[in-house]
Amino acid sequence: MCSLKEICSGLPLDPLPLNPGRDPNVPHAPMRTPNLTAEEERVSQYANNVCCKCLFPLAGAKNALRYFPPSHHATLAPEFAQELRQYGHIYMYRFCPKLYPIDQYPCRTRQAASIMLMIMNNLDPAVAQFPQELVTYGGNGQVFSNWAQFCLVMHYLSEMTEEQTLVMYSGHPVGLFPSLPSSPRAIITNGMVIPNYSSRNQYEKMFALGVSMYGQMTAGSYCYIGPQGIVHGTLLTLLNAGRRYLGSDDLRGRVFVTSGLGGMSGAQAKAAVIAGCIGVIAEVDEAPLRKRFEQGWLMEVTSSLEHCIKRIRETKSSKTPLSVGYHGNIVDLWGPPVDLGSDQTSLHNPYNGGYYPVQLSFCQANQLMSTDSNRFPNHGQESLRRHIKAINKLSDAGMFFWDYGNAFLLEAQESAEVEKAGGGATEFRYPSYVQHIMGDIFSLGFGPFRWVCTSGDPKDLATTDDIAATILEEIGANVTDHIRQQYNDNIRWIREAGKHKMVVGSQARILYSDQKGRVCIALAINQAIADGRVSAPVVISRDHHDVSGTDSPFRETSNVYDGSAFCADMAVQNFVGDAFRGATWVALHNGGGVGWGEVINGGFGLLLDGSVEASKRARLVLNWDVSNGVGVLRGQHHFLSQLPGLFLASTTHFTLHFRRPELKKATFH
Repeated sequence: MCSLKEICSGLPLDPLPLNPGRDPNVPHAPMRTPNLTAEEERVSQYANNVCCKCLFPLAGAKNALRYFPPSHHATLAPEFAQELRQYGHIYMYRFCPKLYPIDQYPCRTRQAASIMLMIMNNLDPAVAQFPQELVTYGGNGQVFSNWAQFCLVMHYLSEMTEEQTLVMYSGHPVGLFPSLPSSPRAIITNGMVIPNYSSRNQYEKMFALGVSMYGQMTAGSYCYIGPQGIVHGTLLTLLNAGRRYLGSDDLRGRVFVTSGLGGMSGAQAKAAVIAGCIGVIAEVDEAPLRKRFEQGWLMEVTSSLEHCIKRIRETKSSKTPLSVGYHGNIVDLWGPPVDLGSDQTSLHNPYNGGYYPVQLSFCQANQLMSTDSNRFPNHGQESLRRHIKAINKLSDAGMFFWDYGNAFLLEAQESAEVEKAGGGATEFRYPSYVQHIMGDIFSLGFGPFRWVCTSGDPKDLATTDDIAATILEEIGANVTDHIRQQYNDNIRWIREAGKHKMVVGSQARILYSDQKGRVCIALAINQAIADGRVSAPVVISRDHHDVSGTDSPFRETSNVYDGSAFCADMAVQNFVGDAFRGATWVALHNGGGVGWGEVINGGFGLLLDGSVEASKRARLVLNWDVSNGVGVLRGQHHFLSQLPGLFLASTTHFTLHFRRPELKKATFH
């Protein structure tokens, strides 16, 4: 097992480590089929002495071999060529370390150490979906493109001072550059491809070549905290779906059917039980299903449809909360009486393991993806047509269905069964969950605020939970009834979060909070660190799926109807604004949730270390991070009377120009 010092020492070159290949004891990403030409394969593998855009000592080699001196090319080139042919990408398994929890970091700045901790958590086998392929979640959400990049990044972070910034191009560390102590310690971009070339086919080629990468939302920005990261959002979605569709937030005895138990979708079972309903979740891959069951996220597992129906009937009559993982295809599961339905398979990546056709077994589908990638999409489309017909039948019988932002309806749009008569470019027969459920919450400034206790001590997490709950109770006593409902949901969540054993990997928590709540919680946690009530620094961040982080016309901005749903100014402004206001690191991604080319999203991480400087940064970053989105009004409510209470900077003059044309310009002091 590598020591922390060895991991941070850079690429191990003298001698080269042994190549153990793939570990059969962990799940692996499906084989990719980029369909490279012979010339493209050569470029992706071999050094050709063309100067590349990098400033670190190993410059001069291109793509895979650019990280290594020529003396190792004879050994590594055939190995990398074999990986490319066999797996569709060069992961560099030879340099894959054995990851482990880190207690001490050999760094010159705690800001760099916080980034290292978050990277290691993203790649923890207990957290990552395909750890050896550096995939954290979503089937293809990469932390890095290969293990050489990981080694170099860890080395740079261990050497970094507070007057340097690490620049990251789609997993590739360009190098350390001079900057200010107030500047971010890392600037990350992933998949930022010229728009006309941002297609799925181009992505497969660019990823195989090693020149671009799909960072999902929080994989390539090092902010993933395991499926807990979406449990809370899923809980709020279910509660608000009940209010909208069923007229009640009492979901006892109600049946919720969906699919997917991977990195993000794995949260659905836990959220269903917390909400009090009966959740049945289909999953074709036994590995994530067993993983969620062993982690306590699923109560039961079965491959029998009859058993699923029996358990639904039993618990429906007794109104007992239940989560059942069905080992099989969701298309077969759409049959029992269902109140609420959705889907959370990775349909942004439908032909490389994100969606499995019902007419093929799991093994048959994986084999066909690898051997006949041109024929596989036909099976996927046939399955989606059957999928939609089953949903339509249940919907006609009274089920309420929504698109969960996973590109389900976007991929199924070839079928006329999902068209909405008179609908716009982002509207289908069934709404996006943002359009009907979460958009109004986002418009009020509520979103997935997160923190990670770097001590790894559960006591610190319990202390921060109590701090957050107390602050929300204080603020929630003085807001309007509409906003109070959201505060009450979040107070309920944070008071009970520790009971539900949601921590996987780092001691982390997620909480939907508005601007005022986020700032107050961050400042209180920072003070608790200064006072010694929290034993070590805390990293704060959020999902990019938030108030102002993401421009996504088929999800986050699907309910913006003034013509700007396809504009990406908000996400870019979010990224830039967080950077110069003092975030510890910032990230800008093409892709996330609904797929490459369909969304631009920005994110950040910020270290709270108990200092006055950390408090200043938290105020600046968090106020901008939320108000940027509220200022363009992504929701659908007239809430002019509520807006002044959302902003902390009451002495600041600002003007809001709403993106809904019927709302007038508003100026506040």
